Amino acid sequence: MRKTVWIAAASTVVGLVAAGLSYAQQQQNLDNVQEHILPVQGNIYMMVGAGGNTTLSVGKDGVLIVDTQFAPMVPKMLAEIKKLSDKPIRYIINTHVHGDHTGGNEALSKAGGTIVGGNFAAQVGESASAGIIAHENVLNRMSGPQPNNAPALPFAMYPTDTYLTGSKEVFFNGEAIQVLHQPNAHTDGDSIVFFRRSDVVAAGDIFTPGRFPGIDLDRGGSINGLINGLNHIIEITIPADKQEGGTYVIPGHGHLCDEADVVEYRDMATIVRDRIQDMIKKGMTLAQVKDAKPTLDYDPLYGQANGATDRFVEQVYKSLSARK
Repeated sequence: MRKTVWIAAASTVVGLVAAGLSYAQQQQNLDNVQEHILPVQGNIYMMVGAGGNTTLSVGKDGVLIVDTQFAPMVPKMLAEIKKLSDKPIRYIINTHVHGDHTGGNEALSKAGGTIVGGNFAAQVGESASAGIIAHENVLNRMSGPQPNNAPALPFAMYPTDTYLTGSKEVFFNGEAIQVLHQPNAHTDGDSIVFFRRSDVVAAGDIFTPGRFPGIDLDRGGSINGLINGLNHIIEITIPADKQEGGTYVIPGHGHLCDEADVVEYRDMATIVRDRIQDMIKKGMTLAQVKDAKPTLDYDPLYGQANGATDRFVEQVYKSLSARK
């Protein structure tokens, strides 16, 4: 089966950020990382390299990219894309703000071109840059102060086409594409991308099989919003009857999945949330909750990254405590 075969390739590159490596260390490791492409179904391909997974729509209109990994990976990404299509990159969609999903925005955008009046921009003398689509909160986070006093991000990385309401729609390569906001989930700017004809969902970091969820509390994330996002993915996915397949889900990190994988992950997040909520109601401190090990039965599956279990418990505890 596709997702089973792809686990090995995905596991070789997942975890630079989760392992707690510094950015300098990540840079040193990227030279040895290769890009791998898996045909999913319909127009859609999954690209695995460094950082988050990338989703590609390839067809008569050109190339659409969901999430752009780290900037140093762009030459390798472009080399693999050219094996699939000689047409330009027309759109980039960011599922959220984090640099392992947006680092290649500037270079990939400059390598493409927008559509102007039905024509490729470069053909009519316009700036040859692909449009970057994201929720408005992604733009707000990129253009505002960066965490840990990091330098300001280049303007060319910013989304050029944002949406504020619940969704944005694009028709590209013969299919309707829905960009659906998931409020206060992994961050406050999360989108999932649903390719309706190909029947594929790009989930971003709302769904990361193989490790506990990350909840960026400083950027508006919450455990309840994340579970709501997982439930939304489950609502729009349909499994094949009594077999693996149906709607495929490309996670933010990890192997290609289907609805059953998302259900299992949603159940884990919900059960851990409910356990910690009950402990909070009993007046337990964060240290006491960690000592009680509310994730113990899930640690072998999801707690393999260094410090991942404590980090997840702390994020859930703070998220639920903040609601009071």
